[in-house]
Amino acid sequence: MKIITIILLAISILFSCNPKQKTPDATNKLPRIAICGLAIESSTFSPAQTTEDAFHARVGDEVYTYYPFLNEDSATRKRAGYFPALRGHALPGGIVTKEAYESLMTRMLAKLEANVPYDGVFFDIHGAMSVVGLDDPEGDMIRRVRDVVGEDALISTSMDLHGNVSPQLAHQSDLITCYRMAPHEDAIESKKRALTNLLDRIESGKGRPAYKARIPVPILLPGEKTSTRIEPAKSLYAKVKPMTQKEGVLDAAIWVGYAWADEPRNHAVVMVTGDDKKQVKASAEELAQSFWDVREQFEFVAPVAKLDESLEMALQSNKKPFIISDMGDNPTAGGAGDVTWTLKQILNNAAFQKVEGPTLIYASIPGPKLVIKALEVGVGGKVNEFAGAEVDNRYAGPVKLKGIVEAIHKGDKYAEVEVVVRVGSARVIVTKKRKPYHHMADFTNLKLKPHEADILVVKIGYLVPELYNMRGDWIMALTPGGVDQDLERLPYKRIKRPMYPLDKDMAEPDLSARFIPLSNEQKALVEN
Repeated sequence: MKIITIILLAISILFSCNPKQKTPDATNKLPRIAICGLAIESSTFSPAQTTEDAFHARVGDEVYTYYPFLNEDSATRKRAGYFPALRGHALPGGIVTKEAYESLMTRMLAKLEANVPYDGVFFDIHGAMSVVGLDDPEGDMIRRVRDVVGEDALISTSMDLHGNVSPQLAHQSDLITCYRMAPHEDAIESKKRALTNLLDRIESGKGRPAYKARIPVPILLPGEKTSTRIEPAKSLYAKVKPMTQKEGVLDAAIWVGYAWADEPRNHAVVMVTGDDKKQVKASAEELAQSFWDVREQFEFVAPVAKLDESLEMALQSNKKPFIISDMGDNPTAGGAGDVTWTLKQILNNAAFQKVEGPTLIYASIPGPKLVIKALEVGVGGKVNEFAGAEVDNRYAGPVKLKGIVEAIHKGDKYAEVEVVVRVGSARVIVTKKRKPYHHMADFTNLKLKPHEADILVVKIGYLVPELYNMRGDWIMALTPGGVDQDLERLPYKRIKRPMYPLDKDMAEPDLSARFIPLSNEQKALVEN
């Protein structure tokens, strides 16, 4: 019996020492993927500033809730071991305070450092964040992430097409992509593409693509002129996917850029990544030239007019609801959201001063003092209080709202408390904190029926799908604010010139591909 025991022990030792024998962990080792990023569009032409709480930062497992394709039972979730660090996404607004940025970055980097090493990083950003004292926040962010994760980890960057791609961001990103639709109905699809590309390159052993071509295109246009619902953006963006189907090309992207920040990086960019230098170069140059060739064809996605003309059209229309976009103070583009100029014009219009007048819904204006009064008197009570212009009072002061409280709703993520005040035939939505109104539920939660209103005025530019599908008719009003659609009225001082359409007679630009050094190569970057 002893001899048998000794023999069995010897066999077990022999197998444990056999170098060809692998443990299940070694055989089935999954790539280690970190997730992080901060996202916001922030206008430097707005007096507003964005603080840390606006980002509603999610940490650890909370980060998964951003991504349906990372549900616990999803195929993508099973392809890797994930280490969500921190991701925050703020409503567009004013420039981010340096204190907010540094606090968020400190938290993000600490979470990343706790789980090194990584095979890859899913870096999910917007690309149009402005920070006090920084010209290229996303470039700074990715450089600091790289310092933690090291040069061996692949970073795949997912962006909004209204973001800005600086040389630093392009250099530190091994893979990079952006949305191909505006409105961004492909946002989740694009984020999944960024992660899938990362996993594919790690699993295949191919690693970082050999070539990254970047072409700055000297065009600066608002999103309301570059919607992919209409030409020429529709056909321009339709050219992107065929480029990615070429042998040796991994991904391709066109960034329109962000028009409401006065920084050198703010302009359009084309990037293509892949392993075939010739194909990467040709694809990038074809997309960049295609963009430049149609520059004069970009027009607003809907008719535009001054506010008084817009109101007159709405009053004469029999289509419900006639939607007016109050574009200049659009909080989803970076406006302060509390400019009262448009609302004052409406309330001063005799058509809306009697209860039996045309029904109008205005969404919305922040007025924390009025909200307090409304909570005191309750639904059916009367209020007489100022709202708006606490942040951006350059065009008009606070507006006095004297009317009846028709609804109160508590608990909204952004507004916190919402109140409907009827003034004449207008129903004005007043919020504790600014909030964009995009969805039917935003109105029905307040017992409003926007599809039955004669006129619906929203602080927005192009209409998101639910509003677009609801419209009877639609006009975009050229109103003032931090995201003024008339770019020639903005006091640009630091963007690179010449820039179309600010310099309409500019010479033909150099649209040849610039190959960006790989993230593990220490080569000088050309800042353009």
